[in-house]
Amino acid sequence: MARHRKEKTFVLQRFTRRQWMGVAGGLTVVALMVGGGLATQNFYRRENAGTGSTITAYSATKSDEVSAFQAASRGDVRTAIKEGRGGADANTSYVKVVINGDSRVVLGENFTTVKSVLEQGGITLESGDTVSPSLTTKVSESTVIKIERSGSTVETTESEIPFNTVEEKTDSLPAGTKQVKTEGKKGVMARTNLVTKAGSKVVSSNTISSWVKTAPTNKVVLVGTGVASSSSGSSNSGSSSGGSSGSTSVGTTAPVGEMQQWAHNYLISSGYSEADFTGLVYIINHESGWDPHSTNPSSGAYGLPQALPGSKMASAGPDWQNNYQTQLKWFISYCNERYGGIQGAYSFWLSHSWY
Repeated sequence: MARHRKEKTFVLQRFTRRQWMGVAGGLTVVALMVGGGLATQNFYRRENAGTGSTITAYSATKSDEVSAFQAASRGDVRTAIKEGRGGADANTSYVKVVINGDSRVVLGENFTTVKSVLEQGGITLESGDTVSPSLTTKVSESTVIKIERSGSTVETTESEIPFNTVEEKTDSLPAGTKQVKTEGKKGVMARTNLVTKAGSKVVSSNTISSWVKTAPTNKVVLVGTGVASSSSGSSNSGSSSGGSSGSTSVGTTAPVGEMQQWAHNYLISSGYSEADFTGLVYIINHESGWDPHSTNPSSGAYGLPQALPGSKMASAGPDWQNNYQTQLKWFISYCNERYGGIQGAYSFWLSHSWY
C-alpha cells in the first residue's frame, strides 16, 4: 500500500540560522539567571560568616504533604495569632520553611523577602545549601521556603522532663499528716535535629524544632490542716479519695533545677507568692519543658513561655533567644498584663490548654 504521509524530520534539523541564534541567546540568559542565584547565595553566606549555624525555625512537612500541611496549619497559626496567644498581635506574620523534608513555622513581623525570613528565624545557610525560591523573592503567608542541605539527615531524639512535687493543704486530713494524692511521672521532650556526619563522626547537630511530647505529671502530696476527730478514725479513711471533701490550696511547689530555683527566688523576692510559682512551673512544664530554645513545629512559638513570635521577648532584654531569665521576666510581665497575674494565666491554661 502506498504511503502518503511525509517522512518525519528531526525538529532541530529544521531550525534556521536565526532560530539557532535565538536558542543560544535564551540559554545564555538562563545561565546568567542561575549564576546570579548562586552569587546571591554565596553573598549571603559571606555576609553571615561567623554567626554560627544554629537553626532555630522551620515549617511545613515533607514535599508531598506541603499542600495538606498548609491548609491545616494556616488556620491553626492564624487562630493562635488572632487569639493573641503568647503575645501575638495583628503585626505577627508567618512563613513556612522546609529543610531536608522536615520543618516548622517561622514567626515574625515585617517579612519582605526570603532573606528576611531566614534572618528573623535565625537560619544560617551553609556552603552547598540550595534555597528555593531565591533570597530576594518576596514572600507572603502562602510562601513555602525549601532548603536542601547535602550530606545531612534529620534525626529525632527524646529526653526526660523532670516532674515536680507539689504540697497542697487540706482540712480533710488531721494537722501534721500527709498523703500522696498523685504519683509523679516524668515527661518527654522531643527534638528534631539536622545532623551532618563525616563517616561515623558527627560534625554538627542543629536543632530544627523541639516540643513537649508528653508533659510531666506532678507528684501531689496532701498536707493536713484539720482537727483530728476524737470519735473514730473513719473520717480520715475517707480522705483516700484525695481530700475532695475538704478545701485545698493551689499548692507549694519544690523547685527542680537551676532555672526553677532562680524563678522561685526571683518571684518571692519580688513580692509574689508560692502559688504564683506553682502556676508558673505548671505552665512552663506544659509549654516548653524548661527548654529555653523550645521551638514548636506547628505554631512557631519559641522559648520557655512559647512567645508568638519569640522576638516579642526582646522587650525584656536583647538576649531573649538564649537567656532563660530574660524569657521568664517576659512571661511574668505578659501574665500580669493579659491575665492580671500568674495565677490568672494558670487558671486560663487549665480551662483552655493554652494561655
